[in-house]
Amino acid sequence: MNICILQGSPRKNGNTAALTEPFIRRLESAGHECRVLRLYDMELKPCLACRACQRDWTVFGCARQDDMQTVFDAVLACDLLVLATPIYSWYCTPPMKCVLDRLVYGMNKYYGETKGPALWKGKSAALLATCGYPPEKGADLWESGIRRYCKHSQLRYLGMLAERHMGYGTVFMDEEKAAHAAAFADRLMEQFACK
Repeated sequence: MNICILQGSPRKNGNTAALTEPFIRRLESAGHECRVLRLYDMELKPCLACRACQRDWTVFGCARQDDMQTVFDAVLACDLLVLATPIYSWYCTPPMKCVLDRLVYGMNKYYGETKGPALWKGKSAALLATCGYPPEKGADLWESGIRRYCKHSQLRYLGMLAERHMGYGTVFMDEEKAAHAAAFADRLMEQFACK
């Protein structure tokens, strides 16, 4: 399985990165290939809804010149897309939202004069999230939005792992969270095998 992890945290060594590490280790130990794209390290401009991407149904086709083509290519090549983000104001970080906006147009050729295909139809997607509130009150809107996004884009939603940080001055990562991340990787591998 080829896994693309879009990492939406501004901190290279923050909570989201810490939660992602044991997740990746488990997947790689099972022979899967993981590619991580750190969105804060990329130049990503917001979508203008110009619909230039709708003219050619075989390519991304975005008129904006930035690093989004790299993201598009990685997502199109993967079997499993993982969105890893801290939750800010009950949703993902700005570069993750930018990428989702650009992908919903560039991957889904629904918005031109004639309705076209979803280029990523049938791909699997999952979420890794870190938040300051209990996950059911901190990451629930993020998961709800992505469920709808996946349905609209004809993606197969496989689930979310959300872990809470108890506040500044406390240690986020521990053995229990690492075990949860590894177990989530196992669950995704099982679901993918049953596809």
